[in-house]
Amino acid sequence: MYSEEDINSAVAAGALTPDAAAAFRAHMTRVRAMPRSDEEGFRLVNSFNDIFVAIAIVIMLVAAGAIGQALAGAFAPEPVFPVDAQVNNAAMDAWARQNAYRSAMSRLFSGLLVAATAWPLAEVFTRRRRMALPSILLLLAFVGGVFAAFSGVGDVLNRSANETTGALMISGAGLVAAGAAWLHWRRFMVPITVAAGVGALALTVLSLIAGVLKAAGVEDTGTMILWLVFLAGLAIFAFAMRWDMSDRARTTRRSDVAFWLHLLAAPMIAHPIFYSLGIMDGGDEVGVGAALVVVAIYVLFGLVALVIDRRALLVSALAYVLAALGFLFDRFGAVELNVALTALVIGSALLMLSAFWTSLRSRLVMGLPAAWQERVPPAMPVMRAAPALPA
Repeated sequence: MYSEEDINSAVAAGALTPDAAAAFRAHMTRVRAMPRSDEEGFRLVNSFNDIFVAIAIVIMLVAAGAIGQALAGAFAPEPVFPVDAQVNNAAMDAWARQNAYRSAMSRLFSGLLVAATAWPLAEVFTRRRRMALPSILLLLAFVGGVFAAFSGVGDVLNRSANETTGALMISGAGLVAAGAAWLHWRRFMVPITVAAGVGALALTVLSLIAGVLKAAGVEDTGTMILWLVFLAGLAIFAFAMRWDMSDRARTTRRSDVAFWLHLLAAPMIAHPIFYSLGIMDGGDEVGVGAALVVVAIYVLFGLVALVIDRRALLVSALAYVLAALGFLFDRFGAVELNVALTALVIGSALLMLSAFWTSLRSRLVMGLPAAWQERVPPAMPVMRAAPALPA
């Protein structure tokens, strides 16, 4: 199996002419009866060797984290829990502070060792071997390790456990993690890196706002932060569309970058909307109206997914629409079969959507204004599948 990146690399090296590469793409489009852009392909595993290396990498990173925890124990031994007559408020507070300090030191040392292990491994398996799944794991380990280490530093400095200071420390750790993602991108250019960096920046901004709200004495910040997450999701969605518009045919790494950005933005958009409707609370508080609104929003997400040719919105909202349909079936008497009927309806609908994706998308996009059509992957008419190759 060869990815678009491999084909582009072969063209750049002179092994394939641009015309030959274009002819190959056109041939595969005819064979699959679907435009390549509609497949929303991204490379994860080329062979079982990718899985083998990924397992070994996970073992190495777990070992690095465990060594970090052991080193932290030398600087911050595990505190003894006060028992019997020694138990009092002062003793409990002291134990809690010591335990928090040990936890912070563990994150500091473990994060540093995990990040320090991930980078040289990426030099081999990302830069030289160009293995997809190991590259993703190593990127997440590096950025996550940096974030864990600096959040540990923040907790060590914030011994008073002040919530406002803690939020500011988290924002600082997020900013450093975003910088780490930028360095990783400059060196290795793994597509998921941009999403990791943008996610870290979003965490930085949200933590800063949370800290300001706490300092201002605002008590109920949860709802406000939830809708700020929604706005951040919309901003990331717009950023993803910018990457998508720069590669409408989806033949370069830019399309892979957009894929991961859409995967990050989708739950940030979907969760606040459905959470505000109370759909995950269950019980009689949901109401038939709210459940129907959830289904209607999911249909709207489906239309958006068809236009932009991305399925992330549909996947991120799946849990909510399952809960809504389950509630509706339960409310209208199908108590025993409510789970089965919900799974049957959603599964059938998604399979039908997948089977007719190209034709539905073609009709939908062709009805859009010309200016909009020029900003999304081109819609192609349904093509007749190529005849089967002889045995």
